[in-house]
Amino acid sequence: MEMPFDEDGDQDGPGDEATVLTVTIGPDAPGRLDKALAAAVPEGASLSRSRLARMIAEGAVSRDGVAVTDQKAKVAGGEIYSLRLDPAAGIETLPEAIPLRVVWEDAELIVIDKPVGMVVHPAPGTPSGTLVNALLHHCGDSLSGIGGARRPGIVHRIDKDTSGLLVVAKTDRAHHGLARQFEEHSVTRRYLALVHGVPMASDPRLRGLRGVTAEAGGVLRIATNLARHRTDRQRQAVVWEEGRHAVTRFRVAEAFGTQAALVECWLETGRTHQIRVHLAYAGHGLVGDQTYGGKKRLGSALGQGAVLGNAFPRQALHAATLGFDHPVTGERLEFSSPLPSDMAGLIEALRAGQGAG
Repeated sequence: MEMPFDEDGDQDGPGDEATVLTVTIGPDAPGRLDKALAAAVPEGASLSRSRLARMIAEGAVSRDGVAVTDQKAKVAGGEIYSLRLDPAAGIETLPEAIPLRVVWEDAELIVIDKPVGMVVHPAPGTPSGTLVNALLHHCGDSLSGIGGARRPGIVHRIDKDTSGLLVVAKTDRAHHGLARQFEEHSVTRRYLALVHGVPMASDPRLRGLRGVTAEAGGVLRIATNLARHRTDRQRQAVVWEEGRHAVTRFRVAEAFGTQAALVECWLETGRTHQIRVHLAYAGHGLVGDQTYGGKKRLGSALGQGAVLGNAFPRQALHAATLGFDHPVTGERLEFSSPLPSDMAGLIEALRAGQGAG
């Protein structure tokens, strides 16, 4: 069973009936069931360890036709488990006449430039006003059914308060083709972020940080595992023995003194909050990030730029470039999105503040 790639959240099976995902435990997997399944489920399934634990307790995980209800049950490499994915509970998703910034559209797919503040798909806390509601109005019935009623056509996501580009499938064949490219890491995704400090490849602290390596052209590469935080389930955390592999590359595009920088980030994988977590791990959290940015503040040397930066109401992150092979024609498509006005204004203020300093 092929599941849509999802950067950010749990995966719901297509349609109204339960679907079954078959998982084979790897040879080096952890020794207990919940941890082993978390390591073995495919990337596109986006099943967190806490959700897997609930599924085990509810009898939705079985081996050889027998339910396994103990999340601490011992496992061995090569064992095969069946996971029953029940459909999402009834959130009725209705078309809404919400304006969309359409960058590209044909019979197979549509590329959207998502504004800050828009949630991608309905959830219990946001049943309406989402991108999916807008797409249902714009596209009518021409969205891929993969993803079910809550996520028609959704192949990947970006956070509510992150702006920028994402592609949505209008046919099932496009959905499968796009999902495959995300799984194979052949999709180009470049983000622009404003961070505290100036992360330089020459910094011995960064070069000595586990999982961080320097590459040509001043590029820094962070490779860790990511998993839900042990005490705050709304956050992600860097881990080493469990979770999912995550790789981010980044380099400084512009420095504002020593206090802040505009960085370009490239995603090799697409985990929940990946850029935000990795840059915070490196000691260069995003400006405005209330979840991972810590208590860092820009100093007065940046003048009005510091005032605006310290009051910035969201993580300063923008999905600026998206590239992929058209899943039907094979043509390589590349799209770019200009910075939103809030980030562009903050950058201008930081430049002015640096000059004044």
